[in-house]
Amino acid sequence: MRVILERSNLLKSLNHVHRVVERRNTIPILSNVLLSTQGASLEMKATDLDLEVTEATAANVEQAGATTVPAHLLYDIVRKLPEGAEVMLKTDESGNAMSVVSGRSSFQLQCLPQSDFPELSAGTFPHIFRLDSQVLKGLIEKTQFAISTEETRYYLNGIYVHAHETGGSLKLRAVATDGHRLARAEAEAPAGSEGMPGIIIPRKTVSELLKLVDDPDVAVTVELSETKIRFTIGSVVLTSKLIDGTFPDYERVIPTGNDKRLTIDRQSFAAAVDRVSTISSERGRAVKLSIGNGQVTLTVNNPDSGSATEEIPADYAAEPLDIGFNAKYLLDVAGQLTGSEARFMLADAGAPTLIQDAADDQTLYVLMPMRV
Repeated sequence: MRVILERSNLLKSLNHVHRVVERRNTIPILSNVLLSTQGASLEMKATDLDLEVTEATAANVEQAGATTVPAHLLYDIVRKLPEGAEVMLKTDESGNAMSVVSGRSSFQLQCLPQSDFPELSAGTFPHIFRLDSQVLKGLIEKTQFAISTEETRYYLNGIYVHAHETGGSLKLRAVATDGHRLARAEAEAPAGSEGMPGIIIPRKTVSELLKLVDDPDVAVTVELSETKIRFTIGSVVLTSKLIDGTFPDYERVIPTGNDKRLTIDRQSFAAAVDRVSTISSERGRAVKLSIGNGQVTLTVNNPDSGSATEEIPADYAAEPLDIGFNAKYLLDVAGQLTGSEARFMLADAGAPTLIQDAADDQTLYVLMPMRV
């Protein structure tokens, strides 16, 4: 194999694919990126056996071929080459080494055979639909923070996506929960998503996907099977296994009878929570909200360091209520809201609270209270 390409094109594609590769691998081939020529382009592919990313970039192919080389090493070499440089990649006759040559710089990398590289994207994907990249980005950003990191409840380690009929129209709904908080966002369901199975997209896939949907004008093609999902975003193809598990019936956790309505300025509230939680300990991040008389009093007590209180005006007409929440969870939710006001629907100190964005009726959040 012998190809010549622009350093910037090579770096951009490597940046997309090398992130999938784990730094430590017990299987040597999984540390490598597969380089193969396709017509007038060089295709790069990396995988961790659960997730695979492929991207092709324009190249001057002088001799066709394929090989695999250490992904992070190649990325670091190309990153350190001067801007505007041309890079030549060529394998020796034995196929055991590849040279990376640019100007006066030359590197020799050890190769592993292409035949050892695993294939993840095989199989058929019966459900296909297209989604605007900004819609997909919005669904992910509004729910990603609530994904559980607890490995024992593996079915919560991702975002649950399904088509849901509501108000006579079909919506594409994304839900994430860790048992303490829940985030739900929805958008108009695209043509082709009817009848799709409910799927759980893993946390790592969600994270990589978010980095790829930066371009606002790109349509994302989504292909689905029972066990895998494939996203095509421009020249990048991301294929992932789905989490094999049953997502809990989240509708049961969303309160419907909460009748105490609190409306508060979102930025003032977030800033106040941030200030008073400075004094809280890492272990106990509870902030107490005393609601009544047109205001909310935020209180944090830490036996080791002291206490903090702050009052902020609020619109609240029900009977006074004291309720506690994890300060970090409150800040996470406040960070997702886009409107100037946050709306809390409360029941009592021990019941889940519903939080809505005054400017966005397509999202809602549920927070479990803490004892304070």
